[in-house]
Amino acid sequence: MKKELIVITGGPGTGKTTIIDAFIEQGYTCFPEISRQITLEAKKQGIEQLFLERPLLFSELLLEGRKKQHQQATQDQAEIVFLDRGIPDILAYMHYIGDSYPAFFDQASREHSYSKVFVLPPWEEIYESDEARYENFEQAKLIFDHLLETYQKYGYNLIEVPRGSVEERMGFILKHLQ
Repeated sequence: MKKELIVITGGPGTGKTTIIDAFIEQGYTCFPEISRQITLEAKKQGIEQLFLERPLLFSELLLEGRKKQHQQATQDQAEIVFLDRGIPDILAYMHYIGDSYPAFFDQASREHSYSKVFVLPPWEEIYESDEARYENFEQAKLIFDHLLETYQKYGYNLIEVPRGSVEERMGFILKHLQ
C-alpha cells in the first residue's frame, strides 16, 4: 500500500479538530491545525490577531508550518496520515479576505500534494465562535466556498463528509480510504 496523505478541511467550526483528535485516540498518525499556535505566539509578542493585523506574515508562517508538516507526514512510517488542513487552505483564506500573495504560495500548493481531501460542510448546530475563531456563521460559509474553489483549482476531487456523530464521520472517511 502506498502512503496516503489525507487532508481534512472545511470552514471554521465544522468539527475538523474533533475528528482529528478522535483519529489520534484510535492510534492514527495525525498532524494538528497550527494556526492557533501561530496566533498564540504572536499574542506573546503583543499582536492580538495576527491574521487580521498582518495577514501576509501570518500566512507565510502558516505556509512554512504546513510545508514542514507535509514533509514530516511524507517521511512518517504510517501508511495513512491525517492532516488538519492543507496548504491550499492558506490560499483560500487569502482569497476570502481579498488579499494577494506572492507566487511561492501557489508554487507550494502545486509542489505539495495530498492523496485525498475530505471537506466538512458548514454546520450551524455545532458552530461556535471563540477567541481564535472570530468569524460568524455567514463568514464560515463564505470560507467554505473559497476552500472548495481553491482545492478544485489544484485538481482535487473533494469528498464531502456528511453530518453525523464523530464516529459516523470517521467511519465515512475510513470507508473512502479502502
